Amino acid sequence: MITELVCTAVAVGLYLNTLDADFCYDDSRAIKTNQDLLPETPWTNILYDDFWGTLLTHSGSHKSFRPLCTLSFRLNYTLHGLRPWGYHLVNVVLHGLVTALFTAFSRPLLGGELWSLLAAVAGVVGRADVGAALFFLMSLYCYMRHCGLRRDAHGSFHTKQCVGRSVTWCWGWMLGSLLCAAASMLWKEQGVMVLAVSAVYDLFVFQRLWFRQALLLLLGKRKNISVLLSLTVLASWGVILLSARLYWMGNKPPNFSNSDNPAADSPHFLTRMLTFFHLPAANAWLLLCPDKLSFDWSMDAVPLVRSLADWRNLHTVAFYCGFILLALFGLRGPTSKAKEINGKAHVTNGKSVTNGNGYHALDTNLNTDHSLPKTINGSAGLHHLPPQTSLPPTENLVLFSLGILSLPFIPATNLFFYVGFVIAERVLYIPSIGFCLLVAAGARTSYVRLRTRGCKTLLLCLCTGLVLLNGLRTVQRNRDWSNEENLYKSGINVNPAKAWGNLGNVLKNQGKMVEAEKAYRNALHYRGNMADMLYNLGLLLQENEHFSDALHYYKLAIRSRPTLASAYLNTGIILMNQGSLEEAKRTFLTCADIPDENLKDPHAHKSSVTSCLYNLGKLLHEQGQQEEALSMYKEAVQRMPRQFAPHSLFNMMGEAYMKLDRLEEAGHWYRESLRAKPDHIPAHLTYGKLLSIIGQKTEAEKYYLRAIQLDPTKGNCYMHYGQFLLEQSRLGEAAKMAEKAAELDSSEFDVVFSAAHMLRLAALLLFFPTCTRIQRFLESRYPAALMNLGAILHLNGKLPEAEANYLRALQLKPDDVITQSNLRKLWNIMERQGLRTKHGLGIQKTDL
Repeated sequence: MITELVCTAVAVGLYLNTLDADFCYDDSRAIKTNQDLLPETPWTNILYDDFWGTLLTHSGSHKSFRPLCTLSFRLNYTLHGLRPWGYHLVNVVLHGLVTALFTAFSRPLLGGELWSLLAAVAGVVGRADVGAALFFLMSLYCYMRHCGLRRDAHGSFHTKQCVGRSVTWCWGWMLGSLLCAAASMLWKEQGVMVLAVSAVYDLFVFQRLWFRQALLLLLGKRKNISVLLSLTVLASWGVILLSARLYWMGNKPPNFSNSDNPAADSPHFLTRMLTFFHLPAANAWLLLCPDKLSFDWSMDAVPLVRSLADWRNLHTVAFYCGFILLALFGLRGPTSKAKEINGKAHVTNGKSVTNGNGYHALDTNLNTDHSLPKTINGSAGLHHLPPQTSLPPTENLVLFSLGILSLPFIPATNLFFYVGFVIAERVLYIPSIGFCLLVAAGARTSYVRLRTRGCKTLLLCLCTGLVLLNGLRTVQRNRDWSNEENLYKSGINVNPAKAWGNLGNVLKNQGKMVEAEKAYRNALHYRGNMADMLYNLGLLLQENEHFSDALHYYKLAIRSRPTLASAYLNTGIILMNQGSLEEAKRTFLTCADIPDENLKDPHAHKSSVTSCLYNLGKLLHEQGQQEEALSMYKEAVQRMPRQFAPHSLFNMMGEAYMKLDRLEEAGHWYRESLRAKPDHIPAHLTYGKLLSIIGQKTEAEKYYLRAIQLDPTKGNCYMHYGQFLLEQSRLGEAAKMAEKAAELDSSEFDVVFSAAHMLRLAALLLFFPTCTRIQRFLESRYPAALMNLGAILHLNGKLPEAEANYLRALQLKPDDVITQSNLRKLWNIMERQGLRTKHGLGIQKTDL
C-alpha cells in the first residue's frame, strides 16, 4: 500500500501545475463548442454522436465513439461550466487512479517495491486515453482474479460447496473483466485490446507456458478445458464488441484529409509501406527519448519515406530487429540448466526450472497453488500448474510487457484501416504501461545478475536518474500546455505550418494583428495551399478593412478547398458591401449548394451555409424583393444546425413579413427572435414598432425602453424611441431622444441624419446644442443630408446658411429635383427680403 501511495503522490504531484492551465488545441471542439455538453441537448445524443459532436453515421464523422468520455465532460460542464481547472483536476485524479492500480498490478509481477515505483512512471494525456487506461487495468485485474479462482475451482480438494462458490466468483470476475473491457472501449477505441492482453497474461504469465506449449493448447493438441473456455469467452466478447462498434458507426471507415495522414493518400505502394513501417519506430523513440514533442504531427511533420535509400529505414530495421529479439527471448523454450532464484527451484513437468528472478511474489492469492497433476481425456494434462510461490519467469514477463506495449497500439498502425494522424502522443498512454513494465523488468533482472555492490548501486542511480529526468521533462512539458500560445510555439520546430497557423489565431484573439499576420504568412511559407490559413489571413485583412487583399486570399482558399463555405460567406459579404450585388448573389448561392459530405466539421459548414442564405435574404430584402427574401430565410431555418444562433434570422423574417403587411406572421417571428435571445436589441425595436402600428402603444413603449435599458450607449435605440414619441406628438421628448442619439452615435450617418430629420419635424433643431455637431458631421459627401440640413435652416429663417447647403448638395447631385425646387423657393424669399443670392453654379431661376 505504501508503494501505491508513493507512486500516486508522485504522479499527481508532477501534474499539479496543470490545474491552472487553459483549454488548449482539441479542447475547443471536444469541449468548448461541443453541443453534446449543453444541458438543453438531450443526453441520448451522446450515444449517436462522435467525440466531437458529429453524428456517427455522417460521412464527415471521425467515427471516434467515446460516450463515457463525453459524458464525463458533460458532468464537468454541469458542475462548473467552461472553467478549465475542473476538467484538468478530473484528468489528474484519473491519472492518479491509473498509477495506483498499475502499481498494485505490477507488484506480483516485479516483486520489490522499488521496481513497482520505476514501472509506474508515465504521463497524463487526454481524458479519453486516461479513462480507457483505467478500465483497461481494471479489466486486466478482474481477469487475473478470474484465473486464480479458476485454478482453485478446478485443481483443489475443497468441498463441493467451496468449489461451487469458487466457480461462481470465478465467472463473476470474468463478467467484471468483460464489462470493464467494454467500458474501456467506450472511453477510447483501443481499450478493447485488453481482451487480447488478458489472453497473453493467461497463457504466458499465469500458466507460464512457453510458445510451443501455448500453440499446442490453442490448436487443441493438448487440452485444458477451463483455460480454453476462458480464452474462447475473451475472443467471443471481442468479436461482439468490434461488430457492435462497426455497426454503430454505420459500417463505414472514417475519411480523413491528405494533411491528416499524408502516407495514406500517397499513390505509391512503396512510399505507403516504408512510411507505415517507420511510424511505429518513431513512436517507440518518443517513449525512449521524449525530447522532441509536439501537439500535432500531421502534414509534413514526419516526411514520407519515399525510397529504400532513406536513412530512416535504418531506424525502422533497428526497431523491428530489437522487437523481434525481445519477442524471441520471451518465446524461447525451456532451458535444461537451472537458474538461481533466491537459492530455490520449483518443479514443472517433472523438470527442475527456475525463473531467474530474485524476489518472491507478495500476492498470495495469485501465487499459492495446492493443485495436483491431473489427467484429461485419458492423457496427461498440458502441464502441472507450477506452485506460484515465485515471480513469473523473466522471459514470460518480457512477452507480457511486449503484449501491453504492442497490442493496444495496433489500431494506430494503419494496419486494418487508415487513421487520422501520423503520430499521436496520446495513443502511447496505454502502451507506455507495457514499456514501463519492460524497463522495470530489465532493470530488476540486471540488478539480480550483477555481482558487485558498486554495480548494483550504479544501476539504482541510473534508474533514479531516469525517473528524475522524465519527471523534470513532464513538468517542463506541462508549461507548454499551460496555454495555447506556449503550446504552439513549442511545436514550431516539429510542425511549423500547423504551429504558426494556430499561433496566428491566438495572437489575433489577443489583438496583436501585426504579429498574427506575420504568423499566418509564416505558415503559408511552409505550406502554401492550407485553405484554413488562407481563409484566416483573409479574415484578418477583412477586419483591418483591406478588402481587396482579403478577397484575394478568400479566393485562394476556395481554390484550395472548394467546399470551404466560410470563405464563400465572407467573399459574398465583401462583394455586397462593394456594390457587386449580382456577384454576391452568385457567391451565396454557390455556397448554399455545397453538400456537407466528407467534411471534417459539418456543424461549422452548416452554420456558414445558413449565414450565406441569411445574407442573401437580407440582400433581396434591401432590394425590395420580400417574397424571394422570405424564401431564402425559410431555407436557412430548415438547414441551420442546432448550435446556430437564429435570433437575427428570425428578426429579419419578421421584417420581411412587415414589408408585406402580414403583421400577424411578423409578430410571430419577432417573438421567436426574442425567445431565442431575450436581450436581442433589434428584435425589441422592430417588435415595438409592430405593436405601435397595431395600436398597442403602451406595450410598444415598454419594448423601446427595454432596448435602451439593455444598452444605454446605443444611439440607435434612442433614435427609434424618438420616432415613436414623435408619432405620439410628444415633441419635446422626441427632440431629447434625437439629441441623445446624435450625441452617442455621432460618427454614424444614418443615426445623425435621422436625428436631424426628427428635430426638423419637431421644429426644435436650433434649440439644441447638438445642432452644431450635426452640421459638422453632415459634410459635403452626403447630398441628401445637406439638402435636409438646408431645409431645416430654411424653415428656421437661416436663409444664407440654407442657400449654402442647397448649393453644396447640388454640386454633388446637380440633377436632384427636390433640392432645385427648395433652392428656387429660397431665392424667391431672399429676393423679397432684399437679400443677395448666389448664382455661381450657373443655375437660372427660370430653370428652377
